[in-house]
Amino acid sequence: MSGMDRRRFLLHAAALGATTLSPGSLAAAKPAGAPFRVVVIGGGYGGATAARYLKLIKPDLDVTLVERTQRYVSCPGSNEVIGGLHPASWLERRYENLRRNSGIRIVCDEVKELERSRRQVILDTGTRLPYDRVVLSPGVAFRWDAWAGYDEAASRRIPHAWQGGPQTLELREELAAMRRGGVMVIVAPPNPYRCPPGPYERASLAAYYLKQRNPRAKILIIDPKTQFSKQALFLKGWEDLYPGMIEWVPMSAEGAIDRIDVTRRTVHLDFGQHVADVLNVIPPQKAGTLAERSGLTDESGWCPIDARHFLSSRDPFIHVIGDACSAPPMPKSAFAANTQAKVAAAAIADAAEGRDAGTPTLINHCYSFLAPDYAISVTGVYRYSESEHGLTATATGETPMDADRRLEARSARAWQRHFARDAFG
Repeated sequence: MSGMDRRRFLLHAAALGATTLSPGSLAAAKPAGAPFRVVVIGGGYGGATAARYLKLIKPDLDVTLVERTQRYVSCPGSNEVIGGLHPASWLERRYENLRRNSGIRIVCDEVKELERSRRQVILDTGTRLPYDRVVLSPGVAFRWDAWAGYDEAASRRIPHAWQGGPQTLELREELAAMRRGGVMVIVAPPNPYRCPPGPYERASLAAYYLKQRNPRAKILIIDPKTQFSKQALFLKGWEDLYPGMIEWVPMSAEGAIDRIDVTRRTVHLDFGQHVADVLNVIPPQKAGTLAERSGLTDESGWCPIDARHFLSSRDPFIHVIGDACSAPPMPKSAFAANTQAKVAAAAIADAAEGRDAGTPTLINHCYSFLAPDYAISVTGVYRYSESEHGLTATATGETPMDADRRLEARSARAWQRHFARDAFG
């Protein structure tokens, strides 16, 4: 199989959505025989996929993956842990297969600086990694100044649990210890944010847990929005599974969030207040700290990119993928990060060989569990538009109202297994 045939095969056979590439002069002049060096920063679904597909598409690339932890703890799936469906260890993802089967160099260290003028990644240990391209997948950071009363210190008392890790277990333990007939209040963030259906899946699986152990408990969702992802499907599911247990309070009902009293576990709105036994505040978000510190964000707090190949609008040698990039109307999800990673990887492979890239088509598919045997999903297909200078949705769809939710749940379980393998090898 020729190199070009191999690249096309891998792109179109990828289990979670094939991608093609966009026009862009990414060719780089390299001395004959010199390795083309790519540093991938961030070992989540976006970064792991990028590193793996870089080597699959062009095995002679020199690929280094930098991730500060030995194991990645997945945020996707964390709602299932909170709802008691899995142990916390179920969220762990390891890098051994990437190192062993793909020949990727794994460096466990923190990135201190992106020295863009010299094209070097400087690590906390002082190690310098020169690069021809960077793939940056830093995830999200939180806007701690957005809501009065809820800052980073407050989050250590009232967990957001919006990053995989210890707070996932903290929230699960609080749910287990909640008084009989108590109230859980979830404060959802404004758009855009990581995983648009996530707060509503969390409410659903918390209700599943409470229905078995604390059936008189209630869940309130305080929402600064007036609509949300898969809304009709969630509302129908709550009516079917948890009648009278979950209440959604949109901004149009009681106004905007005024402040959050952490000590009294009270959310104050323009026209009311709600006291919680268990309070879960998911704050507004922005691109990960490294992106902001490196000057790759704009006034929105997210990273502007050329959606043909996810190349930063601020630096022609850095691709930004996943939650940190601004690629509307594509949502911020693990599936989106995985698809974007493949676009960036193939664009870099083209650049290493002195070729321009083609026009991308991307896919996002998102499952949400409302119970172990009840799932719903939404799909979007996106294509780069020359006239719009960005992505446009060419097809969308949701689970039909009369669909078999058990079958959807089985499909979701199969997707989870294959998705993890696709990203982490």
